[in-house]
Formats: sequence, structure tokens, C-alpha cells
Amino acid sequence: MKRGFTLIELVMVIVILGILAATALPRFIDLSAKAKENAAKGTLGAIRAAVAITYASNAAYGNASNPATIAGSMFHDGLIPGDPYHANSAAVATIANVTEITGTTGGWAYDSVNGRVWINDTNYTSY
Repeated sequence: MKRGFTLIELVMVIVILGILAATALPRFIDLSAKAKENAAKGTLGAIRAAVAITYASNAAYGNASNPATIAGSMFHDGLIPGDPYHANSAAVATIANVTEITGTTGGWAYDSVNGRVWINDTNYTSY
């Protein structure tokens, strides 16, 4: 007596695996966009923390003010973190009293009056 799977059983297994792959594939395709979004949010958090630490340091010496611009010296490795949406651009546009970003050049936009930092792109200002 021979034991094994029939052709119909094998085809059914392949069909079920195909259905599972078709439903799971869109989740894996979206991972790169989510990774960039989370990297941008994490980097913005680091820059905002550096601005807050610089403000606190200035306040401790009697000059409670935001830094004039974002500089590499505010970070441990001496480099401004890059914007993951624009080829890791570390450019900083320092704008006083900015209310909204109108450009798409990438890098960072920094409001030196309020200490706010955004991605310098109208598509990602909600972070």
C-alpha cells in the first residue's frame, strides 16, 4: 500500500499558501514607509531634546533663551541628525516666528523664537 498526498491535496495546499501570501504581502510592502516615518519622528525627538537641553543650560546661567540655530555641537557625535525623507539631509533653515512650512527642500526647519523644529517639507509637517 503506497502512502502519500494526492494531486488535489497538493494543489489545495498551494492555493491556501497563495491566499495567505496575498493577504500578508501588503503589510510588508508598507514597512519601509513606516520605518522612514518612525525614523523621522525619533530624529525630531532627538533634535527637540537637544534644543530643550540647550535652553535649560542657557537658563541655568541666567539667559533663558533658545539657541540661535541648531548646531552639531548640540549632539554627542558633533553631527546634526539627517532627515530620512530627503537622503539624510542635515540642512537647517532657521526661521524666526515660523507658522507653517512652505518648502519641500528637506532637512530641518527651526523657529529660534519658539524653539520648534519640523521637517522642512510641507508633506511631513505634522510630526
